[in-house]
Amino acid sequence: MLMRLRMKGGSYKLRLRSKELSLVIIFLVCATILIWTWDGIPVLTSSLPYKNQLLQLYPDIKTVPLEPKRHVREDIFTLTRREVINNKEEHHVNKIPSNDTAKSSSDFETVLIQKKEEAANDKHSPKREETNVIERESSSTEIEESNNVILGEKTSEQEEKRVETQACNYAKGKWVIDDRRPLYSGFGCKQWLAPMWACRLMQRQDFAFEKLRWQPEDCEMEEFQVSKFFKRMQHKTLAFVGDSLGRQQFQSIMCMITSGKGSSEVLDVGKEYGLVIPPAGTRPDGWAYRFPSTNTTVLYYWSASLCDLEPLNVSDPHTEYAMHLDRPPAFLRQFLHKIDVLVLNTGHHWNRGKLTANKWVMYVGGAPNTDKRIADMGAAKNFTIHSTVKWVHSQLPKHPHLKAFYRSISPRHFVNGDWNTGGSCNNTTPMSIGKEVSQEESSDYSAASAVRGTGIKLLDITALSQVRDEGHISRFSITASLGTQDCLHWCLPGVPDTWNEILFAQI
Repeated sequence: MLMRLRMKGGSYKLRLRSKELSLVIIFLVCATILIWTWDGIPVLTSSLPYKNQLLQLYPDIKTVPLEPKRHVREDIFTLTRREVINNKEEHHVNKIPSNDTAKSSSDFETVLIQKKEEAANDKHSPKREETNVIERESSSTEIEESNNVILGEKTSEQEEKRVETQACNYAKGKWVIDDRRPLYSGFGCKQWLAPMWACRLMQRQDFAFEKLRWQPEDCEMEEFQVSKFFKRMQHKTLAFVGDSLGRQQFQSIMCMITSGKGSSEVLDVGKEYGLVIPPAGTRPDGWAYRFPSTNTTVLYYWSASLCDLEPLNVSDPHTEYAMHLDRPPAFLRQFLHKIDVLVLNTGHHWNRGKLTANKWVMYVGGAPNTDKRIADMGAAKNFTIHSTVKWVHSQLPKHPHLKAFYRSISPRHFVNGDWNTGGSCNNTTPMSIGKEVSQEESSDYSAASAVRGTGIKLLDITALSQVRDEGHISRFSITASLGTQDCLHWCLPGVPDTWNEILFAQI
């Protein structure tokens, strides 16, 4: 009996140990399966140390938001510095420790800029150029766009077209009354303004025309400020080359940047450009003045035809002049390298009377013109404009600092005749014939077609000046003979000031 009980107790213990062993085996198997499938369980994965998740989370790393692209290029250093500052402000959110791993977009952009600068200093090193290539092809589109913004690169032709369509059409808009006008005094600007154009010195009594300001339709035109002008034109030269309307624009800008006040500090540097009174002459072919405080030079060169004029017999004071329609003025060929902003114009001297009086003979290819298609005045003018604009365009690669403009023709307002046949412009009421320009294209087809496809900009002033018939000198000229009116030139202050405001907005 006792033996039988002992046998039962031993069997019971054995079964108990077998169960314990089975539980241990089951536990080990489960643990092994759990370890094998660890990485496949999201809940468990989230419990891993943050450092081990780096490579999995990199695609979700947020890049630092950048400002929208701007049409005006900003300084590379300024944009880079802004990105680094923005990155520091958000660093507590996206702080990710890294050892030989991807950096944040902001740091990545800064390194890229540094590599660009290093490559610029060592252009002959192939290895350096290779380091500028982004090794990680999986970089996000946002990072690529950020780099394009910083480096001033265009992402696509569509982006380029979008920027172009956003450019302001300064020629489309309306005239508005502005009591802050004029920008200078017609009485005070005696040092720069010729008396024959200073209507305040004449018998005219109505000066409401001085209070008008041009307002483009699709944008706010930047307000002219003397300090901004000199800041932009520091160590630079602004040159007007053209006829007497170009001279008016020159005198206008001189009055604007001096606020119509005389100054003994302004230097006459005409000799540097050959602008001196010739023998037996009464005045030079132009004027040049320099403002020493900013080393800014403003000049005008008279070239009514905007082509090269060459005396056929230098020893004969009554010689004829070869009017080379396919050559730019010699002044431009000689001094273009010293000019930073160039404004060209021509137009009102292209008639038989002027050519005969000036003894100008049309030449093409170094010989008298025999092409009847060019012999026509309009065709000759168009040929010359296209030729000179094309030449300036060809010089732009040699002078990358140069900004060149061609100003469209200034309209005349003679009624019932011309300047020598009793034509008049007696209206003195502003905006009586209109105040708004809604057309998209320029009224000066020759000018618009000449600059199309070139690096020369059109300074389109024709249509906006067309509705300002009251702004001419008219019958108040102090030099005109009885019965003769000047419906070509403008009173100053006046319409040419607006031409310069539009010019200022584009330099």
